[in-house]
Amino acid sequence: MNAPTSPAGAAAPGAALLRLPRYLVRVPMLLWHALVHLPLTLLLLLPFTRGWRWGDEPFQHRVIRAWQAGLMRVFGFRLRREGVPLPGAVMFVANHVGWVDISMLHSQRMMGFVAKDEISRWPLVGWLAARGQTIFHRRGSTESLGGVLGEMVRRLQQGEAVGVFPEGGTRGGTEIGPFHARIFTAAVGAGVPVQPVALIYGEHGAAQQVVAFGRRESFAANFVRLLGEPARTATVHFLEPIPAGREEGRRRIAELARRRIVDAMG
Repeated sequence: MNAPTSPAGAAAPGAALLRLPRYLVRVPMLLWHALVHLPLTLLLLLPFTRGWRWGDEPFQHRVIRAWQAGLMRVFGFRLRREGVPLPGAVMFVANHVGWVDISMLHSQRMMGFVAKDEISRWPLVGWLAARGQTIFHRRGSTESLGGVLGEMVRRLQQGEAVGVFPEGGTRGGTEIGPFHARIFTAAVGAGVPVQPVALIYGEHGAAQQVVAFGRRESFAANFVRLLGEPARTATVHFLEPIPAGREEGRRRIAELARRRIVDAMG
């Protein structure tokens, strides 16, 4: 995985001046997306549309995907997809770079994410996450993890998809950490496949560190900084799925999923 040599958010001389026109364009776009598109999206998510279909997916899922794709465009990301997400009940597992990971994945396939409890308190993003079927987990709490695994199994058995970042946190965009095997218990218990997904920012991952949280950078600071970043590609690469029968073993699945993502990152 290639990464920039400068720290996240570092700017070359004169680069700060280029951020101003981006803010002048994108701040109004963000306000329009939040104050106009979001209420329209919520209106289309009311119970009367629940049974509607758009092609091979529920209409409400298509609406959420469209709004998330729009949010990515506001931040200057040009979305590119490789591979095909599995339909039906599946556990998607991806490398974790930053908060935009959820928007990127949601733009391609509706899934209920397992996310840290702090996200529920983030402005706008937390509110949207709660309405996007997110399963919140308190880090370090064995009781919370047990409840999360139980909810994941329930959803998978009902034919829904869930999304997980098995590293357990972000790592500054410089590496992909080990995958925690226990989270794969849900896929093994429900007997559903695991599909690894590589999230790649910039060409060949050159912008992983830029997108990631900088050292001691808050969500708000990262949000504002990314809004002023240059436009770049964002590739979501759906990789070969892994069957999750009980004979496979959660540790083997975790290692294989990580290996496929690392290989896709190049």
